[in-house]
Amino acid sequence: MQVILDNWPLLLQGIGTTVALTVLGYGFALVLGTVLAVCRVSPIPPLRWAATVYVEIFRNIPLLSLLVLLAFGLPDAGLLLPYFWCGVLGLTLSGAAFVCENVRSGINTVPIGHAEAARSIGLGFFGVLRHVVLPQAFRTMVQPLVNVFIATVIGSSLCAAISVVEITYVTQQLNIASAQAVLLFVVAGALYLALSLGVAYAGRRVERAVSPGGGRSPRTAGSRTGVAPA
Repeated sequence: MQVILDNWPLLLQGIGTTVALTVLGYGFALVLGTVLAVCRVSPIPPLRWAATVYVEIFRNIPLLSLLVLLAFGLPDAGLLLPYFWCGVLGLTLSGAAFVCENVRSGINTVPIGHAEAARSIGLGFFGVLRHVVLPQAFRTMVQPLVNVFIATVIGSSLCAAISVVEITYVTQQLNIASAQAVLLFVVAGALYLALSLGVAYAGRRVERAVSPGGGRSPRTAGSRTGVAPA
């Protein structure tokens, strides 16, 4: 354990970089994936086709291959990005494809009659999505989106392949210096597990908060609104 205690500041730096990669990569993926999902359900065929092609490409490219391509291919195209931002871009492009499918599935759970009722009062396509469909769909999307978040946490470890100083990269360097692979990678695994469990716990809290009645039982919800439960 001495190697852990002696290098704890370096591990903290790796944890901070992993968190930054995850938050930025997932945040951008959430925005891009939602836009792609809107395109996939839009009435405009070219938008549907373009979004479908994007999803099929980036959902089926291994994240490691994508990261290496971005880190070493972009300079050949004249675009120089720090390796950290190559990692964020790779997590974004890959994660957006999965977010898109989760959001699209959530949209499909909303009864079509709700959308038709919204259109009957004069709302356009985007108005229906913003005010009627997406708020209802979000309730069913929480857990799938949390799963994408956890996958982003774990996927960030692949950024070690392009020399981003996150948890796995720090662990590799400490192992080279100390030759204590088992101990170091057990600790690294525990750190990823702690981060993933934290995300899962937060996701359950959000899911309960957005569920009908805010996670309360029907009797409790009825008593708060003054309506006697059936």
